[in-house]
Amino acid sequence: MGLTKQEICKQVGSRIREIREDRGLTIEKLAHESGIDYTQISRIELGKINTSIYQLYSISNTLQVPMRDIFIF
Repeated sequence: MGLTKQEICKQVGSRIREIREDRGLTIEKLAHESGIDYTQISRIELGKINTSIYQLYSISNTLQVPMRDIFIF
C-alpha cells in the first residue's frame, strides 16, 4: 500500500529542508525569495500542512531544482 497523506507531507517537507540546507539558505531567505511567509515554510518543512502545487512550484524555483526533485524520497 502507498504512503498516507501525512507521510507524504513529512517526506516532501524533509526533502525541501534538505535541499534548502544544501543551498545554504535559511527559512527566512527561502520565504522571502519565494514569496511565502516563513512560518508557512516552516510548517511545510515539518510536514504539518498539505501545501498547494503553486507553493511547491515557487519553492522549487527558488531552490533552483525541478519540482520532481522535491518528490524524491
